[in-house]
This record gives sequence, C-alpha cells and structure tokens, in this order.
Amino acid sequence: MSFILAIRAANHQEFSGMRYSFDELVSFSTELFCAAGIRDEHALVTAQRLTEADLRGRSGHGLIRVSPYLERIRAGGINTRAEPRITRETAASAQIDAENGLGQVAMTMATELAVAKAADAGIAVVGTVNSNHAGAAGLYPAMAARHGMAGVYLAVANANGMPPWGGNSPVLGPNPISIAVPAEHGPPFLLDIATTAASHGAIKVARQAGRPLPVGWVADREGRPITDPDHADDGFLLPIGGYKGSGLTVAAGLLAGVLNGAAFGHEVVDHRVDKVTPTNTGQLFIALRADVFRPLEAVLGDVTRHLRLLRESGSPSGDPLRLPGDHAARLEHEYSRDGLPISPAVRDALNAEAARAGIPRRLQ
Repeated sequence: MSFILAIRAANHQEFSGMRYSFDELVSFSTELFCAAGIRDEHALVTAQRLTEADLRGRSGHGLIRVSPYLERIRAGGINTRAEPRITRETAASAQIDAENGLGQVAMTMATELAVAKAADAGIAVVGTVNSNHAGAAGLYPAMAARHGMAGVYLAVANANGMPPWGGNSPVLGPNPISIAVPAEHGPPFLLDIATTAASHGAIKVARQAGRPLPVGWVADREGRPITDPDHADDGFLLPIGGYKGSGLTVAAGLLAGVLNGAAFGHEVVDHRVDKVTPTNTGQLFIALRADVFRPLEAVLGDVTRHLRLLRESGSPSGDPLRLPGDHAARLEHEYSRDGLPISPAVRDALNAEAARAGIPRRLQ
C-alpha cells in the first residue's frame, strides 16, 4: 500500500454493522452530557459538532471523544455551568472568554459572531481564551462557507508531542489549520489538516482499530519510525513538510494562543493525562465575505470553474481528482441518506457511559 493510501485508510475506516441516524446519535450524546451536568443548550451544540465530525469522516474528532470529555467533566476539569462571554470587541473583531467550558460551544459562538460581523465589515476575526478541545477543525470554516464566506480556523492543540525543528523536546502540538472557500455548485474547497503528519485523534482511531501507523507519522529520538499505536507516545509526532510544517505549527500557536493570552508551548496542558487543570485553549476564526473584491456571483462561479478544472486536470487512473473537502462532502451525503456507522468500540463506550449515568437508552 502506498504512503498516501495508507494515510487515507488510517484517517477513514468503514465500519460494518449497525448504522444510526444523525438525530439519534445527537440525541443520545446530548443526554449523556446533560446527565453530567452540562447545560442543555451546550450539551446539544457539543453533541452536534461531534456527530458532524463522524458524518464527515473525521472519526478521530467525533463520538470517540465523548468518553474522554465526560471523564474530564467528572474530574472537574471542565466548567459545566460556563457562560462564554465577549471580553473585548470592535466592529470587526472580538474575543470570547469560554470560562473553561466545552470548546465546541465557544467555537460555534466564535464562528457565528465572526460571520455576523463580516456581513457588515467584510472581514472579521474572533479569538477564544480559556477554551477547550473543539473537535474537527473543518466544521467551523464549513459554517462560514454556507453563508457565502471564506473561513479560516487556527487552534492550539490540547497535547504536545513534537519538538521544534531540529530540537528534541516535544513542546509543540499538532496545531490544526482549516480553510474553506465557497463555490456556486458542488462542495466548497475545505482544507482541514493538522500541522503534524497525524493528529492525536487519528492515532487514537488506529489504536482502537488495532491498525499499525503509517511510516512517517511518529518517530523515536533516533528518527526510527514507530508504527505501533500503543507506543506512539514514546516518540515524536512528525511535522508535515519538514521544517515548513514545524513553522506552521508555531505560527498557528502564536496566532491562536499567544495573541489570545491562551496556552502555547510549555504551557499546554495534555488533556489526555491531566483531567483537572484548565487547558486555557486558544482558537482563532476569520470570516471573509466572498464579495469584498468582486460581485458574489462572479466569485462563486469562478471558484466552481477552477475547482472543476483541477478535478479534471488528469490522473493516472483517468478518474477525477479528489480535492480537499470532496470526500467529506460525499460521506456526509451518504451517511445522511443511509445512516452513520460508528465502530463497535465507540458504541460500547457510549453505552457504558449511559449505564454509568443511569440512562436506560442503549445504542443497539
């Protein structure tokens, strides 16, 4: 199997067995969060974002995260009664203090606020401080694209694992970057990447599936590849594109973390290990109205045309090329129609959480 195909297989796995409707999974997960003391509306938003991640094939940031979130809530590491609030604001910017609440809530609020401000100002940027893990990065720019806007998302990851280029101390994380550009027809262009070759979530999915890691994801201190996911934490995450990916990691951390007064570098709390200490996660969202330079119809039409030409530009198989966002859009369509498959391990974890909370419902 080629390296590219191995990465695709590791990032997305077709699970056999039962499929569930989007609404059923959202309802079930919402009930779990409510039982843990989360506000009803915050539980619903978080459940929606997690299920949307699975719907788009981002299983490392989907329902697999429910149990870890609940563990952190029970340990007191997440504020169950948080009320995210705007602390600083201009016509084209704002900062949201998430009050150590769930990250999906803060980032949904930040995205909606940026879109609303950009509708008037043309462009807007909103940052978060005292936030938490917010799941799949691409969900938020996709929200902007549905409003005819380009969206850019940057965040500081909630666990380190990579040294600066040339170093040997893992003080950087797989800081995500996502960019969406809307089109008139078809899915938007939607880049959703970690600045490392793999995120912690992708490694967790591989571990749960008993699947080896592709060479190029993790290496030991001597540079030898680690392919056993159970030993991934014994080595270093590798950046995309060598020193270029390392530089992008730092840039995302400075913009989403330091500008917000959030954690970066040595200050990052590993939420997988430390369930109590607030992570003070920082995120940054930029919304850009697509018609700031030209009429919207012309821009969206040209984006559609260029994406079509790229898809049809030629491949060894003769099939259309797959651009960032295409596969996620196809999965969303398929799973919305036929039901969303989740792994038996995730299903069992959700059912165990329901039993622990005294909830009689079960995913069959």
